[in-house]
Amino acid sequence: MATAREYHTATLLSDGRVLIVGGGDGTTDYDVTDTLASAELYDPASGTFNPTGSMQSPRGQGTATLLLDGRVLVTGGSNDSSETGVLATAELYDPASGKFSPTGSMSTARSDATATLLSDGRVLVAGGLVVGFPPKALASAELYDPATGKFNPTGSMTTARWGFTATRLTDGRVLVAGGYGDSGLLSSAELYDPASGTFSPTGSMTTARLDHAATRLTDGRVLIAGGDGVSAQPVASAELYDPATGKFNPTGSMAADRGGPTATLLTDGRVLVAGGYDGSEDLASAELYDPASGTFSSAGSMGTARSDHTATLLSDGRVLVAGGEADPLSGPLASAELFQP
Repeated sequence: MATAREYHTATLLSDGRVLIVGGGDGTTDYDVTDTLASAELYDPASGTFNPTGSMQSPRGQGTATLLLDGRVLVTGGSNDSSETGVLATAELYDPASGKFSPTGSMSTARSDATATLLSDGRVLVAGGLVVGFPPKALASAELYDPATGKFNPTGSMTTARWGFTATRLTDGRVLVAGGYGDSGLLSSAELYDPASGTFSPTGSMTTARLDHAATRLTDGRVLIAGGDGVSAQPVASAELYDPATGKFNPTGSMAADRGGPTATLLTDGRVLVAGGYDGSEDLASAELYDPASGTFSSAGSMGTARSDHTATLLSDGRVLVAGGEADPLSGPLASAELFQP
C-alpha cells in the first residue's frame, strides 16, 4: 500500500477494486497525528494500490459499508481531534468521482461499532464504545437511510457491547454475538428484526469471546471462530449458529489460538481464517474451515505475520490481505499479499 496502516477498513467495490480507508499509521491510542484520513484503491488487474480522495476526518476503527448504489458509507471511529476521541460523523465515498463527501451524522459518537447492510438498502449501526474513564459500552443502534442521507434511532440492543460481530442472516435479520459489556466478557447473542426495528435475545454462544470472526456460510449458518476469551487469552474454539433452532453448537477447533483473525468466505463455501495473535505473538499461519466436515485444516502461512489487518474476497476468488501489524513495537505494515484457493 502507499501508506502503512492498521485498524483500517477494506471494501470490495462494484467494479472489483478494493477501497482501503483510514486506520492508524503508528501508535494505537489514536492521536490526531497518527490517525489517517487517506484512502487508496487496489486494482486486481494491475496488482497495485493507488491513492484516491481523502476522508473529511481522520479515523481508525470506524466502519465501511458498500451501499446498493455502489457508494461506500464510512461511519464513526476514533481520533483525538474530537473532545472525546470518538466520532459521530459519517461520509460517503463515490467511486465515480474518487471523492468523499459528508453525510448526516449519527445521533451517538461510537467506535468499535458494527455496520450491517440490510436487505432494503439501509445500514444498521449498533453498539460500540465511547472513550472515557472507564470506556463505556453502548447498547443503542441507529439506521442510515441512503435515500435521505440521515440516521434515525432504532431499538436498542438488550445488552451494551463492543468488540462483537453482526452478521446478516438469509432471512434479513441480523445476528449480534459476543463482545464486551459493562458486566465483562459476553457469550450472549441477540437478533435484530428490521420489520419491527427491535432486538431480541437468542441462544448464547458456548464460549464467551470478543474480537472473534463471524462468517455466514452458504447454508445460512454462521461460523464463529477464535477471539479473546477469559482473561483476554485468545481461543482456538469455533461454533456454529443455526438460525432454524436459534442455538449455537461447537464445531471443530482451529490448530492455533487466534485473537482478532480475519475470516473470509471463499467461492467454494470454505472459510479462510488468517493471522491474528495467540497471546504471545502475531501469527502468519492460516487455516481453512470445511463446513462439510466441520473441521479446520492448514492453509499454509502468509508471507508476513499480521493482526489488525483486512482480508477481502476478490471477484476472481482470490483473497487480498492488507496491512495490520506484525509486532506492536515495529508499527503497522504497508505490505499486502494474495491467497489463491
